[in-house]
Amino acid sequence: MPDTPQRLAGLGVSQGRAAGPVVRMAGPPSLPAPRPVADRDAEAASVARALEAVAADLTKRAGAADGEAAEILEALAMIADDPMLREDAEKRARDGLDAAHALDAAFAGHRDALAGLGGYLAERAADLDDLRHRAVAHALDLPMPGLPAPGHPYVLVAEDLSPADTAGLGPDVLALVTERGGPTSHTAILARGRGLPAVVACAGVTGVPDGTVVAVDGVTGEISVGITAEEAERIAALDRAERARLAASEGPGRTADGHPVKLLLNIGSAADLVPGAEGVGLFRTEFLFLDRKQPPSFEEQVAAYAEVLARSPDVIVRTLDAGTDKPLPFLGLPDEPNPALGLRGLRVDRVVDGVLDTQLEAIARAAESTGTQAWVMAPMVTTVEEASEFARRARAKGIARVGLMIEVPAAALRARLLLREVDFLSIGTNDLAQYTFAADRQHPALADLLDPRQPALLQLIAMCAEAGAEAGKPVGVCGEAAGDPRLAPLLVGLGVTSLSMAPVSVPAVREELAGVTLEECRARARAALA
Repeated sequence: MPDTPQRLAGLGVSQGRAAGPVVRMAGPPSLPAPRPVADRDAEAASVARALEAVAADLTKRAGAADGEAAEILEALAMIADDPMLREDAEKRARDGLDAAHALDAAFAGHRDALAGLGGYLAERAADLDDLRHRAVAHALDLPMPGLPAPGHPYVLVAEDLSPADTAGLGPDVLALVTERGGPTSHTAILARGRGLPAVVACAGVTGVPDGTVVAVDGVTGEISVGITAEEAERIAALDRAERARLAASEGPGRTADGHPVKLLLNIGSAADLVPGAEGVGLFRTEFLFLDRKQPPSFEEQVAAYAEVLARSPDVIVRTLDAGTDKPLPFLGLPDEPNPALGLRGLRVDRVVDGVLDTQLEAIARAAESTGTQAWVMAPMVTTVEEASEFARRARAKGIARVGLMIEVPAAALRARLLLREVDFLSIGTNDLAQYTFAADRQHPALADLLDPRQPALLQLIAMCAEAGAEAGKPVGVCGEAAGDPRLAPLLVGLGVTSLSMAPVSVPAVREELAGVTLEECRARARAALA
């Protein structure tokens, strides 16, 4: 009798199944013992060269990538080129540390500052680790860390995976499994965008020896360790057949009995658009603003928005979703003890004048120039008064269709009153779950609370959908739950009218809905609420 495969469990963050031999990512460069420094200025110059080399390498990678991968790599290059980071490391070198230790200490200080803020910023702090490894390697005259190249297909296992490496994954990588990370890490985002099965927060996976054959389930998060070659081939064949089936999927979203459900895209720029989509349910405009010391000009914004509006039938543009939890240098916002509960989204307009009005005017101008009608929504709306004021200002700029993100329980509870002020609602399930359950969305130990099938969260979604039905106005979902084929029928049963997701998720959701009737969706919703 063959041994029963060992089971490991993590968080499935990108759907699909794959099987193959494990290849583990090499660890970071080891720091040697500190060495005496004879020329402190020369050591500071070595620090600067290392950071410049890292920034140049990431900029080159960004030029070879596209979509979200390019945008993330560009943002990382700007972090490596940050004058404050460089000045900190150079000062440490001039105080007597050799270049490698000066860089290590400077990155550690910046990382600890971000990690202490928690939430989204703690997740971004992990990105500094990769930049540190690259800079230290350059200072030690070692090759920069990179992906393994065993010459055959493999399952990549790592303690964590940097955005730079995730963006550079080749076709030999069958799946990703990391011991750390969260569902909104850059690794998860990029894996979903590529349709690559991925599991994060999988304790113990780095202890699996190289060459061990494993099966990875990107939906359930389960890793089967030590399966047979025959079982691996069976899983691979099933995955190929499923991908071929989904590749043939086309047409609008609807249930088996013809009930329409718009299937829309979440995008960061025009590069993320794909043919055949019914529209864009979430155009994240913050990628245009990333890591800039000055906001993009009015003309630059008009051009970026017009490029998307001209290429898609319907587009919902989200105004800038940034703040102390997702800092943008040009905003100049102060540090906060709990950024997730502070100045973010629409709230930034309370302290920074001009950014929102300029963006609204640019969106209106782009719609006019392309002969289209943009739908615009604001993130992090909490009260009816905020909704009313946002709608007034958007319409004053010439925007006809105005909506709101529902990410705060207070807004969901007042959905009927909000819909008197605006034309549609879009539910962001990631943040709505975080705030409903007081559970950090990055915390792997709280994954059960962040499960979108939690009845309390579903009840809030149902309240919004019912309010939309009464008002005759659409209510969509644009959080991660929208792209999960297992959840799509349940959300439709609650009364949601559209689902917005990563482009790669559309075929599976379309096929899942086509296999159930509207009444079956409603029955699932009733059971889940109970």
